[in-house]
Amino acid sequence: MLRWYQSKLAKRPILTASITSAVLFGSGDALAQQAVDRRGLAKHDFARTGRMALYGGAVFGPVATKWFGILQRHVVLGSVATTTAARVAADQIVFAPIQLTCFLSSMAIMEGVDPVEKWKHAFGPAYKANLAVWPFVQGINFAFVPLELRVLVVNVISLGRFSCRRVIVSVTNQLTGWNCFLSMMNSSEE
Repeated sequence: MLRWYQSKLAKRPILTASITSAVLFGSGDALAQQAVDRRGLAKHDFARTGRMALYGGAVFGPVATKWFGILQRHVVLGSVATTTAARVAADQIVFAPIQLTCFLSSMAIMEGVDPVEKWKHAFGPAYKANLAVWPFVQGINFAFVPLELRVLVVNVISLGRFSCRRVIVSVTNQLTGWNCFLSMMNSSEE
């Protein structure tokens, strides 16, 4: 299966990453609605899942693929450790805030609400949660994972379960996948 996926990445990297991201962003929202919110199929907001899948496929997949390529080509220092640290820093200082802003703005526009208000309400908590999870994950990703599989790793980890004491996402302090978290943060009424 991995060889098949790698062959698709080699032939069409952007398309493959886009489809993967669309499926996994949509799955993250479905997890948020069903496993966390416990809505049940009858109350599932399919438009919300569609918005998440659209963002994952149209924005995150292609942009993350290009971003990881830029880091691979342009952030190369004296050792693996310093290169990895510099890539993680660039990812968290440059890419993460821009990606979160794009995500929140895109969702707000698709939902018909004010993007500035959405950003003011959700950016701070989302970025703090990001900083509690992603520097560690990206450190491993940049140090050990081949370039062509990094977007897949990010998407798979986004669906995984993290026990994270510093991030309060629910009463049990569980972060149930990053895409699930983003979906909950985006749809939060408070």
